Amino acid sequence: MTTAFDPIDLAGTKLANRIAMAPMTRSRAGRGGVPTQTMATYYAQRAAAGLIITEGTQPSVVGQGYPDTPGLHSDEQVEGWRLVTDAVHAEGARIYAQLMHSGRIGHPSLLPGELVPTGPSAVAAQGQVFTGTGMHDFVTPKELTEAEIHQTVADFADAARNAIAAGFDGVELHGANGYLIQQFLSSNANIRTDGWGTTVEGRIRFAVEVVKAVVAAIGADRTAMRISPAGTFNDIVEDSHREVYTALVDAIEPFGLSYLHIAEGADRDLTLKIRERFSGVLVLNPFTEGRPTDHSELHLVESGVADVLAFGAQFLANPDLPVRLASAGPYNTPDPASFYGGDSKGYTDYPVLTP
Repeated sequence: MTTAFDPIDLAGTKLANRIAMAPMTRSRAGRGGVPTQTMATYYAQRAAAGLIITEGTQPSVVGQGYPDTPGLHSDEQVEGWRLVTDAVHAEGARIYAQLMHSGRIGHPSLLPGELVPTGPSAVAAQGQVFTGTGMHDFVTPKELTEAEIHQTVADFADAARNAIAAGFDGVELHGANGYLIQQFLSSNANIRTDGWGTTVEGRIRFAVEVVKAVVAAIGADRTAMRISPAGTFNDIVEDSHREVYTALVDAIEPFGLSYLHIAEGADRDLTLKIRERFSGVLVLNPFTEGRPTDHSELHLVESGVADVLAFGAQFLANPDLPVRLASAGPYNTPDPASFYGGDSKGYTDYPVLTP
């Protein structure tokens, strides 16, 4: 019987176990979105994971949606990330960069000059975003032109090349949680009628084009994608989500991606349908109805529902999470007050069971 503690091969990249650290925004990058030595310490502390997936990392200046998030669009950022990848590799783990364009989720005060958030359509998200001057309502984004869509696709490919130059084992395209790729997939953020929306084929087109461009840039064996079918985070509505996501999975299946990562909602049946349609490695961040994912979900690997399990807040608070999962706990409790921004408190100071 396969367990979460057995090794697995990700299209040629060997993982020591099937436990992944899910991507989590921590807002602790340095000036200009440059990763720091403290970030390297944070990720290296969690190298007991077979796979680490970084926090969302903007592929372009306009792709930033939160304060102090890292990028992969400048030479300085590449050098900063090299500190992180070297530290993680020295501890024996593998690490993917999550490329996240926030789209309409953001605020002009987070961007330089006259830049404003962009999106598939000029439709503002309901809600607020944290900025350097407090909470602000989301603004109406600038609708991307056809030329700007193609440039954004190219930005993802360039950032993927930068990720490999920085020493990453691959990249995960963030198509979940209400950011730009999912905005194109949605029925409320995307009301385009020009071939990039309206129909199922139109709504999945941007996601497929990004996958195609990144695969051409760095290879399918180093390209992965995260999705959150029917997820409503960041004011997303997805009509006919089963039709949209089965079409998307069918479209990207021929590329032979390194893995597909599902941030699962309440629709386990759809997860199983995707599992049947996607022949590669399936990483699952399972739906647990408001409680942290823990050892109770290890059976999902044993039963074949998933190949790898991704853990979010539990990994944030428990650097040695695989050890704790093997013994069914105990677990440190995450401190929400230190999730975003700040210093080492609530970042690199969580204790391990055996120092």
